[in-house]
Amino acid sequence: MEIGVKVGDLMTRNFIYVSLETNLEECARTMVKKRVGSVVIREEQKLKGILTKKDIIWAVVKKSKEDLKSILAKDLMKRKVVTIKPGADISDAMERFKKKKIRRLPVVENGKLIGMLTLKDVLKIDPGLFQLIAETMKIREETSKLNRSSINAQRKQGVCEECGEYDLIYQDEAQWICDNCYSKR
Repeated sequence: MEIGVKVGDLMTRNFIYVSLETNLEECARTMVKKRVGSVVIREEQKLKGILTKKDIIWAVVKKSKEDLKSILAKDLMKRKVVTIKPGADISDAMERFKKKKIRRLPVVENGKLIGMLTLKDVLKIDPGLFQLIAETMKIREETSKLNRSSINAQRKQGVCEECGEYDLIYQDEAQWICDNCYSKR
């Protein structure tokens, strides 16, 4: 169902980006200073990857022996990034947000990164879409509860590999995670 609003009309053109060689400490400082949850890694106007605050927290917990200045953005960034074109309808963007369980979509045209679309950008134009997102989240939560109940036998006390909290955790694919982190997926 097309809404008639194009991605290019809503995207943020002044998105926050860093280079491949930026260290994690500088990436974290940039995110805090600009009050964003992610930075795009680009090189010569081309999208190379994306780095979120979750990725940095994971690095702090997993690689706490290393200094954040020694880890570069290119070492930790997600290389397979879901993108969208500026001419796409917002309904297409919403479908990608929902299907891929993401909150940010880099906007790419002719191989060049030209903007960023977030869930917040979409909600600014139509708060009614919040209901659609909320329903999706509720369905995902109910599904995760069903999945968790079938693997309750594999639960133990420990440190969540996603957020670092000590809690009741269970194995999800290759990670031990808490209920909180599981429900955020």
